[in-house]
Amino acid sequence: MKKGIWEDFDGYDSINEEIKASHITASKRAFELDFADQYIKRLHPDRLALKIADIIQETPTTKTFRLVSEDNELPPFQAGQYLSLLIEVQGIRTSRPYSISSQPNQIGYYDITVKQVKNGLVSTFLLNHVNIGDSLTVSGPQGNFYFNPLVHDENMICIAGGSGITPFMSMIREIVDRGLPRTLTLFYGNRYADDIIFHEQLTHISDHFERFRYIPVIEKASQDYQGQCGLITADLIKEVAGASEKATFFLCGPQGMYDFCLPQIEHLGIPRKKIRKELYGPPLDICKDPGWPKEIERDRLFSVSVKNGQTISAPAASPLLVSLEKGGVVPPSICRSGECSMCRVKILSGKVFQPADTPVRKSDSQYGYVHSCVSYPLEDLEILL
Repeated sequence: MKKGIWEDFDGYDSINEEIKASHITASKRAFELDFADQYIKRLHPDRLALKIADIIQETPTTKTFRLVSEDNELPPFQAGQYLSLLIEVQGIRTSRPYSISSQPNQIGYYDITVKQVKNGLVSTFLLNHVNIGDSLTVSGPQGNFYFNPLVHDENMICIAGGSGITPFMSMIREIVDRGLPRTLTLFYGNRYADDIIFHEQLTHISDHFERFRYIPVIEKASQDYQGQCGLITADLIKEVAGASEKATFFLCGPQGMYDFCLPQIEHLGIPRKKIRKELYGPPLDICKDPGWPKEIERDRLFSVSVKNGQTISAPAASPLLVSLEKGGVVPPSICRSGECSMCRVKILSGKVFQPADTPVRKSDSQYGYVHSCVSYPLEDLEILL
């Protein structure tokens, strides 16, 4: 091959060597980036295909599903986080978040504990139609409701209601298994004694570990019930836990529990920064929200037009995300509680109602984005997914 004239330029040889070296470095760098990307996806996967290895009957209306991976170990999680189950039921593609109730110091399996929800589409399907050996698709572990030993107080006061016990079960199991230096007091409220999930396990742990106290509280107890009855009040918390100014409070349960317990905790002089509350799905009855416009009837139907797509009907009192899924339009969703913003849509025309405490980012509000899982139509809408 004929020699190029540029090869006689001063410094050509040194520049040529630098070019060769840069090619080698770039190739190595590309390999490193690809390796890092694979490692991150392994720790934080978008989707996991899992198999049901066991089903444990916890109460007459509650089961624990033990999920395992068929080919890889499971990514790690923090006690209190959840998985979002991606599922199709009765032709409706939807998702549901379920807290992991197993301990994070092992990743051989995930446990999710499912309680029957009245008229619940997914809970009914899981409890009545899913069997050992079936496969499920879930998200990687998600959520911000967990204790951080570097940030939160050593003294933890936890208040659970119903199936809100599940993230606390993961925390308690980790603290006990690892011998973590934590003092944990658990108030667990249920309507009836038969509703208590993990009662025997919690009683056993309480009997054997001095730094864990377990107080089940039954709202509608039978006459022969010997335990604590009524509601979880400030007086009860003070009686059991004593001075709690140096404690971090954790709450997980239905909205009614928050409405009652948060003022009780504040009555003890606990600042909001010391209270961590898990989001627990959309309100059961949005029409009871103080800000709901009284002139809008719950069954009123509105038209929702998806730009460059189809048009569906949406009841006023049903979350926009639910109406979209029933209409065959499936935005991505994870938490379904207004926190993660995965299901956000842009409102091009029309108005929606969102509860006052919905954590919408300022930039989203500025450009018309809403969280469809906690947004309710007040007018005919045009939206952009």
